[in-house]
Amino acid sequence: MMRIALYLLTNLAVIIVASITLSLLGVDSYLADSGTGLNLTNLLIFSAVFGFAGSFISLLISKPMAKWSARVKIIEQPSSQAEQWLMQTVRELSDKAGIKMPEVGIFPAQQSNAFATGWNKNDALVAVSQGLLTRFRPEEVRAVLAHEIGHVANGDMVTLSLIQGIVNTFVIFAARVVGSVVDSFFRRDGEGGLGFGYYIVVFVAEIIFGIAASAIVMWFSRFREYRADAAGARLADRNSMIAALQRLKAESEVPNQMPDTLVAFGINSGLRHGLQALFSSHPPLDDRIRALQESRHA
Repeated sequence: MMRIALYLLTNLAVIIVASITLSLLGVDSYLADSGTGLNLTNLLIFSAVFGFAGSFISLLISKPMAKWSARVKIIEQPSSQAEQWLMQTVRELSDKAGIKMPEVGIFPAQQSNAFATGWNKNDALVAVSQGLLTRFRPEEVRAVLAHEIGHVANGDMVTLSLIQGIVNTFVIFAARVVGSVVDSFFRRDGEGGLGFGYYIVVFVAEIIFGIAASAIVMWFSRFREYRADAAGARLADRNSMIAALQRLKAESEVPNQMPDTLVAFGINSGLRHGLQALFSSHPPLDDRIRALQESRHA
C-alpha cells in the first residue's frame, strides 16, 4: 500500500512541477491556434518538460526511496568489526576516486548484490547485501564496493537520468506527431479539433516508441557496467574484480531480492537470454569477465 502511495505522490509531483514550469514558460497548449493541428514548438517544450521532470524527480528522491524500498540499514556508528571494515574500505576507495564519502548501508537480502544511487557524486549511497558480506571474501567485497564507487565517480546516475529524459521527450513528442498525422488523414473537411482517433493513436504510439526507447536506455546501462568494472579493477584490484564477477556468476541462479527500481543500479541482475538480453540493464557476466581479462592483456 505504501509503495502505491509513493508511486502516486511521485507522479503528482511530476505533474505539479511540469505544470508550474510550463506556466512560467508561457506554454498553455501544444495545439495550433486553428485547433486542428499541433504547435510543434510548444509541443517540443511540453514534451521536454514532462520528459525530464519524471527522470529528475526520480533522481532527486533516489536515495530515500532506495533506503525505504531495500530496507537499507545505514551505518552511522559501526557496531561490529565487519561494519568497521566496510566503512574504512568505502572511505579509502572514495578518497582514491576523488569523491566525497557516500553513505554506507547494508540491506537484508540473501542474494549477493550491491548498488549505488544518489543525485550527485558527492551525495551518494552505497549499499551491500547481507548475503554478499557473508559469502564473499574481503578482497571480493572490496572489488564490488570499488565497482559501485566507480558508478558514483563516473556520474552514472545523472547520465542515466539525462538519457531517460531525452528518450521520454522523444516518445511524448513523436507519439503526438504521429497521432496528429493519422487524425488529419481521417478527419473530414470542416471538422474542428482533434478526433478520438488521435488519442488512440497517441496511446499505441507511446507504447511502441516507449519499448524502443527502453532498449536505448538499457544499452547505456549495460555500457556503464563495463566502465564500472574497469573502475573497480583500477580502484581495487583487477584479479579481485574478476573473482567477484565469477562468484556472482556462480550464484546468478539465486532469485533477485532487490526491488525492481534498484535492479539497474545493482552489480548483478541475473541471467538474461534472447530478446530479454536486449532489455537487460546488465551485460552477461561472462562478457564482463572476458572484457576485464582482455584489458589485462592489452
